[in-house]
Amino acid sequence: MIASLKKKETYEKYFATLKFALYCITHPLDGFWDLTHERRGSYAAANTILILTLVARVMKLRYTSFIFMTVYWEDINIFLYLSSVLFPLALWVVGNWALTTLFDGKGRLGQVYMATCYALTPYPLMQFPLMIFSNLVTVDEREFYTMLSAISLVWAALLILAAMGQIHEYSMGKNLLFTVFTLFAMLVMVFILLLFFSMISQGVAYFISLGKEFLFRL
Repeated sequence: MIASLKKKETYEKYFATLKFALYCITHPLDGFWDLTHERRGSYAAANTILILTLVARVMKLRYTSFIFMTVYWEDINIFLYLSSVLFPLALWVVGNWALTTLFDGKGRLGQVYMATCYALTPYPLMQFPLMIFSNLVTVDEREFYTMLSAISLVWAALLILAAMGQIHEYSMGKNLLFTVFTLFAMLVMVFILLLFFSMISQGVAYFISLGKEFLFRL
């Protein structure tokens, strides 16, 4: 009985934190403040929103009308396609947390991740209906689809900006400045990763050639 009640409370808390995402996207300043400072968010809900975003990305390929999107499935690697969301997200979270920690940012790494995922809510919320909408409009009406699709991205970007300001307790100017710095840090991290993997590949190639030479002389 006690285990059943605890399980029910867990589900109720999960759905409450997931529902809170709707408040965050309509009241971003109060919402993102309460998300972390009042602990009204959860990692479970954040992960759910991220998964829904990834599902929307994949389903968009399948169910969006060919008028708006032509897909060549043989050229698509789903894992690479999903990494186009996950990799920038990881770079953003780590880069933003690392920089703001050095300059009096109040947000922790987990809070940056949670707030960013909550800010992605408009994307799946709008993209799922847009898949249906794309199959109901004509070529002449494609501007409506394009505009609404762009709104989902812009809305999410503005929410991420608002979320970072609230969890780090930055002013608007300082928040904008560190957003630019974070984007620059992401480029630096990409460069370092490319350099690292290039060195690894060259090292592996060297030892492979060395092994082949050794076997040849035997």
